[in-house]
Amino acid sequence: MRKYEELEDLEVYRLAVRLADRVWEIVMKWPPFARDTLGKQLVRSADSIGANIAEAYGRFHYGERIHHLYYSRGSLYETRHWIHRSHTRGLLSRPDHADLSHQLDVLAPKLNAYIASKKRQRTK
Repeated sequence: MRKYEELEDLEVYRLAVRLADRVWEIVMKWPPFARDTLGKQLVRSADSIGANIAEAYGRFHYGERIHHLYYSRGSLYETRHWIHRSHTRGLLSRPDHADLSHQLDVLAPKLNAYIASKKRQRTK
């Protein structure tokens, strides 16, 4: 029996990875210029959500852990921005925009709750 929860067991991490994979799948269908400009920004910000959760998970020091979780939250809002810009510029269909926005709407409060739980652990 495992004593500690693995990174891949964290729902917030799994949701972030799922979002990033969906973003990649969509962006790879875009024309070269859009993929090279807005697409790269969107993929990087979406990938950064999960990457920073992973980095926080691997950090020993409380402050560093929280710091990386805040980076993850910042990347989530950056991703929301790029999703909106992609839709506005006609690169993202209405259904894909709705799907990605919904995934962010589900992920954001879970990430905030995860951050809060890590802060509470500090006070125990």
